[in-house]
Amino acid sequence: MTGRKATAGSAAAVAAGLALVMGAAAPGQAATVQRAAGARTVPNCGAAVTGPMSAATRATAAAGREGAPTTVVTGNAAQKLSYGLAPEAPIGLWSSSNVTLRTPVSKGTVRLDVTTQGFIADSLLMQRYDTKSHRWVDLDHQPTSDAHPEKGTFSFPVSEPASAGRPATVALRVQAIDRPGRLTVTASVNDGHGHTYRAPARSTIVDRPTTTVTGWPRGASLTRGGAAKEFALTVKNTTKRAYPALNAGYFAYGQGGNRAVAPKDLVLQQYVAGRGWQRVALVPSGCDPGMSAGLTPTVKSPLAPGASAVYRLRLTVAGGAPLADVDAGVSVGTGDTSLYYGTLPFKIRGK
Repeated sequence: MTGRKATAGSAAAVAAGLALVMGAAAPGQAATVQRAAGARTVPNCGAAVTGPMSAATRATAAAGREGAPTTVVTGNAAQKLSYGLAPEAPIGLWSSSNVTLRTPVSKGTVRLDVTTQGFIADSLLMQRYDTKSHRWVDLDHQPTSDAHPEKGTFSFPVSEPASAGRPATVALRVQAIDRPGRLTVTASVNDGHGHTYRAPARSTIVDRPTTTVTGWPRGASLTRGGAAKEFALTVKNTTKRAYPALNAGYFAYGQGGNRAVAPKDLVLQQYVAGRGWQRVALVPSGCDPGMSAGLTPTVKSPLAPGASAVYRLRLTVAGGAPLADVDAGVSVGTGDTSLYYGTLPFKIRGK
């Protein structure tokens, strides 16, 4: 996460603000982990809850929510085991994968050894499609060691009367929920008869839309009762996949004198095409004095490859606001998966 100085209270408010903004996402999306671009928490009186959902918990929550995949046979007739993986795995989206067997396997085990670059292996989700229950189910996951957080192992049991003439394919899917980078997977199978077969390693690029903020200078300050400061948040889909359920939010926390900055002290507005500047309601973050707001979508969902979503915003400080240093920022996600988290701190000054 982005390193920054913050009091315990401001950290709690920022985390709670992200939870409120992201928590309103559509069901069926998987939850954010703390190591990703933003923190996933639940407001809690007296303390910030910073324990993230694990990748396994998230995978379980998402299992069974999508339809049956299209089965694609991979490899050639000479390969006892072959493995396929999509060339791109955008963060927060399921990407196709599969293994194809061309040898009988009885009570065997398929093992997928993963190596990551740019993120940790524990943040990966991997599932297989169970043709009997017609559901996606989690693969068994062996936790990575502290010494090698870039490595991990996923596995699942298999029994198939496969042969070169009648190959059997198991549909898989993978999702990254942390940072951009590269993923390499090496598949192997123990056939239950004392033989182990390996497939050539496959790699994929893990990427995400590009997000930028313009118009908000370092060391920004706003005067009580003064002019608004305008800025913009731009999300460009630089991946080759459409992004559904794109959401963006704003959050803030400030403590000055003997009270915290409240929603009544800040006026956040967003420019909406055809309607002009519209006030965005800032909502208190539970019992924490922080606040957050979900921004109005500016493009039709999903966000197509190459398309951009631009959020024009402006912020004003009310005349009765306390003098304070405010920790604030914006977040972008798809469903409950955080894609971007940026801080936009400012100081509230007197006239």
